[in-house]
Amino acid sequence: MTTQTPRTATLNRQTGETDITLSLSLDGQGKNNIKTGIGFFDHMLDALARHGGLDLDVQVKGDLHIDDHHTIEDVGITLGEALYRAIGDKRGIERFGFALVPLDEALCEAVVDISGRPFLAWNIEFPREMIGSMATEMVEEFFRALCMSARITVHMNNRAGTNAHHIAESAFKSFARALRMALSRDPRSAGQIPSTKGVL
Repeated sequence: MTTQTPRTATLNRQTGETDITLSLSLDGQGKNNIKTGIGFFDHMLDALARHGGLDLDVQVKGDLHIDDHHTIEDVGITLGEALYRAIGDKRGIERFGFALVPLDEALCEAVVDISGRPFLAWNIEFPREMIGSMATEMVEEFFRALCMSARITVHMNNRAGTNAHHIAESAFKSFARALRMALSRDPRSAGQIPSTKGVL
């Protein structure tokens, strides 16, 4: 019986704007402990962990007296780097993932490629500027920061929705499910890297 290497990462990122400690396990049960100081963002990261099957601990001290930008973007950078480290050389993974997730009237889709090439295609708009204390424009900024640091390609689209909370939650959940699929182990791959180039 072969044992599989744990896919985990722990990082601390300190700047003049934020101090972030983050631990991640890709093969978790959705257990999480998240404190960013932004209630709605905590709620979205909770959804990401639970629906992505990720065990996630995120503790943040940020300059929220200025606004939410630095905290949310820096969490995206740190989580992306943790994903990149935990994934490793990408042997034996499915690589591609897709999910279409509804939340009442809202419907978002996410397509993920663990490609080694950072890219975000974003086609989601929000009907208002704020959800709680979080600016809705920061949803895109979070995913862009995550994609760049994780070196993954992600396409995200909103197909329906009028409620900003529902649209954001549908987006996070669809990304979580697509990521979970892409990260899952392919039993037929015999540990090969899923690329004609032999490297990702």
